[in-house]
Amino acid sequence: MSGPKEQPVPPDVVGRGDAVEVLRAFVVDGGLSIAFQRAFEEPDMWGLLLVDIARHASRAYASESEFTEDEALSRIVEMFEAEIARPSDPGSTLPRSQQGH
Repeated sequence: MSGPKEQPVPPDVVGRGDAVEVLRAFVVDGGLSIAFQRAFEEPDMWGLLLVDIARHASRAYASESEFTEDEALSRIVEMFEAEIARPSDPGSTLPRSQQGH
């Protein structure tokens, strides 16, 4: 029985006792399944995290597809704004205590 296809731990995190994993995201049946912990004192730090992820994704698309970094970032931002304005699926968030963790 095989498990999920996980990403490796980033090299700069290996051996760091002060590193904290804050987000795991998996695509399952075409949808998103995530696990996270709040991790930051202020919610605005999640905005910074999301922007950093978008920039990394844009660079990946620029190096692995026909999109430029700017085109990819623009499409990511457009979808983010559309999804904020009109959620296609708001999903649900359960505390770990209700998930058996």
